Amino acid sequence: MKKKHIYTFLQIIIFIGLGLGLIYWRYTEMSKENKDAMLSSLQNIQWWVLIPIFFVGFLSHYFRALRWKILLRTVDINPSTANTTFAVLIGYMANTVVPRLGEVAKCTILAKYEKTAPEKAIGTIIGERAFDLVSLVIVMLLTLVMERAIAAQLIDKYLGNLLYGNGVGWNQIMIIAGILIISAILLRYLFKRIKGSKLGQLFKNLGEGITSVWRLKERGKFLLYTVLIWLMYTLMVYIGYHALEATTGLNMTSALAIIAFGSIGMIVTPGGIGTYPLIVSAVLLLFGINEGVGQAFGWICWSVQTVLVLVLGLLSLILLPVVNKHKKDGQTSTHTA
Repeated sequence: MKKKHIYTFLQIIIFIGLGLGLIYWRYTEMSKENKDAMLSSLQNIQWWVLIPIFFVGFLSHYFRALRWKILLRTVDINPSTANTTFAVLIGYMANTVVPRLGEVAKCTILAKYEKTAPEKAIGTIIGERAFDLVSLVIVMLLTLVMERAIAAQLIDKYLGNLLYGNGVGWNQIMIIAGILIISAILLRYLFKRIKGSKLGQLFKNLGEGITSVWRLKERGKFLLYTVLIWLMYTLMVYIGYHALEATTGLNMTSALAIIAFGSIGMIVTPGGIGTYPLIVSAVLLLFGINEGVGQAFGWICWSVQTVLVLVLGLLSLILLPVVNKHKKDGQTSTHTA
């Protein structure tokens, strides 16, 4: 076994172990009341709610495929919508097993069936991921603005001593201003130091990826698909609220908060195992939902998303050669002639 494969295998084991460890730790730390609330919620799921969630979840991947097509056209790749959608779904399925494998997988799949170099498609991933990062930050800030009470709780918890010790005075303002100025100077100095390194190149590529969106001829469509992707994500959670009686009354903003902060959990461990339900529970706690119920809802969300990705990914693997059969037949007949 090659060193690279050993490293990948160990990485998977470590992160899955981290996720399982978080599950065990959180469950043992929960009170009996919260454990009972979690188990009771899981036993009384309204299963019919999962049907529209699957449909909305598919739409989120479909809009992502349409958005990726816009970026692909900038490097002279004009794939069919079906192949692009299949590639996106297979990429998500791969990411549930090995982090970041999905990007390579979807570019390889698309290159195989569209007869193009995978390197060209991989270049578009940088722009897409960079814009996703910016979108995530915007969604987080939007959530905090829309839910000022939640933002106040977070500020009071983490910055309370600094901001609200004796009211906001000149001392506090000077401290905050000083921190911002020093941070800006350090970041500028650090960027100059690493400019020629791989990390510096990474930051440069991210910056170019973000700005490339504004140079797109179809940037209006690109931004529209981005909004639709986040809207579908949020609708999945909002519809999911109706699976449990305790979460039925929650609003769309709380669903947006779960998507925004829950995305971090998807990054930390493969497929978000362990971390995603933990973050969902923490967010719902701010909205007055019992921790046990929050954990139950987090597991419902994680399970639905994981099953959706696995099922659609496997279907895509089956349908890809079927949908593209006519291309091979056409090539064979031309060659024979």
